[in-house]
Amino acid sequence: MIQTPIRKELIDGAISDFGIQDFSKATIREVKSIAAYAEKESGVEFIKMEMGIPGLPAAQAGVDAQIKALQDGIAHSYPDIQGFPELKQEASRFVKAFMDIDVAPEGCIPVCGSMQGTYASFLTCAQCDPRKDTVLFIDPGFPVQKMQLQVQGVKYETFDVYDFRGEKLGPKLESYLSKGNICAIIYSNPNNPAWICLNEEELKTIGALSMKYDTIIMEDLAYFAMDFRKNLSVPFQSPYQATVARYTDLYILLISGSKAFSYAGERIGVTCIGNRLFHRHYDALACRYEGLPFGLVFSTRMLYALSSGTSHSAQYAMAAMLKAASDGRFDFRKEVSVYGERARRLKDIFCRHGFYLVYDKDLDEPIADGFYFTIGYPGMNSGQLAHELMYYGVSAICLVTTGSHQEGLRVCTSFIRDNQYDLLETRMRIFEENHR
Repeated sequence: MIQTPIRKELIDGAISDFGIQDFSKATIREVKSIAAYAEKESGVEFIKMEMGIPGLPAAQAGVDAQIKALQDGIAHSYPDIQGFPELKQEASRFVKAFMDIDVAPEGCIPVCGSMQGTYASFLTCAQCDPRKDTVLFIDPGFPVQKMQLQVQGVKYETFDVYDFRGEKLGPKLESYLSKGNICAIIYSNPNNPAWICLNEEELKTIGALSMKYDTIIMEDLAYFAMDFRKNLSVPFQSPYQATVARYTDLYILLISGSKAFSYAGERIGVTCIGNRLFHRHYDALACRYEGLPFGLVFSTRMLYALSSGTSHSAQYAMAAMLKAASDGRFDFRKEVSVYGERARRLKDIFCRHGFYLVYDKDLDEPIADGFYFTIGYPGMNSGQLAHELMYYGVSAICLVTTGSHQEGLRVCTSFIRDNQYDLLETRMRIFEENHR
């Protein structure tokens, strides 16, 4: 066997010191910490693929607008809990420009990143009807969303969509909805981590079942329009970002500034609540919150209790970025398309050395190249593969932590540097030789 780039004893000792019994369940933060420790102790550069953090400069339109707002003295004022009026207007316009959906500005509410948007949405949905106390995840998905429900004490169900695409999706969803306890369904599109993209027929199915069973759909659009197989970059022109909002009135769209605009550090996003849902009165909410409809419970109760509003200057940044995109002055898709190119090159390297793509198809179409992709290796389960790749200075998280039932790893492209392709090629060649 050829010696690995990093001594096995160093990695094994670090994992043991962290008290990790099953590496397949290691969290993102744990994997990151072990990689940082091993890199420092060994002097060997790690190829870090575990963290889903933007690796590009923040959109300049946002930076400029936020600086100006601060210079104009906005920091001394509390923001309106409903949001900066211009941001609400521009969010409504952005949804029309890139999704062809009409959401009134009143339903577009700024939040401290989509993380806060999902937290407040879960709180509100889970209190609408005492008979509906469970959230359904179409997995794989973002692990922290389940943690949010754990913190809230709200129950959830989950299934791996791997074997339930296309016409199989409806019956699978109905097997849960027919029990009468599902208050909301959540999924990401494009998907974190599989990068599959639910198509219009699948979204139509979800929408129809939402209406049939009176269930709210939470559509996590953290990677807005980042299906690079389609040209989704021209405002007010087809093709548009696929969305369930075409097929149900009971929807919440979670739009983040973090990935599309690389504005993660300022914790800014917009939660867009469909017009009918915003004004809907639920008996349980009305009783608990002085007769308020869903949308006002979300903003004046949940958000107000959580943070009393969203960073005032960051709202100016978000408004400027959305406006520039809708005006056609800022092609945010072009800015982030580098993630797709990185994914293509990384996939080629892994597959050349015996790895395979776990989620490799969108029905009959090859999976898109983007922010994430998934890999496996014959004869190795998730924990074994993640553990062994650490010996080669490569860090990634296991799919089991995302709700997937498949054996493999999530690879994030955001931190890959140009010099690391050759580095990965060399290390995966050694990996392949050591596993013949």
